[in-house]
Amino acid sequence: MTTIIIRKDNNNAYKGFICMGHAEYARKRLFGKSPDILCSAISVLVISTINSLEELAGEKLSVASNEETGFIKCDFEGILQEKSIFLMDSMVFSLENLSKKYGEQYLQVKFEEV
Repeated sequence: MTTIIIRKDNNNAYKGFICMGHAEYARKRLFGKSPDILCSAISVLVISTINSLEELAGEKLSVASNEETGFIKCDFEGILQEKSIFLMDSMVFSLENLSKKYGEQYLQVKFEEV
């Protein structure tokens, strides 16, 4: 299962996020015979958002990852610009929709106050 923790402060401002684990949707539903489309979708959303925050919005980020374990941690070094907040809102919206479609046994989106 993949768990994504969206980190916000007490003013509801994004501070970063953590992505942990592999969805294993293909292994459990398709008996491991095809690529894991859910894990791929999650990866595209998370990595594209990180790249867009850095390259398009110019945000300063601290990123750590381990592809083997499915771990990505992204911390924001400052207050996000409006366009960056929109990028984060879009990622969260899309991840929550994937969780609803494929099930929380494969993807959970949680929020944490920091």
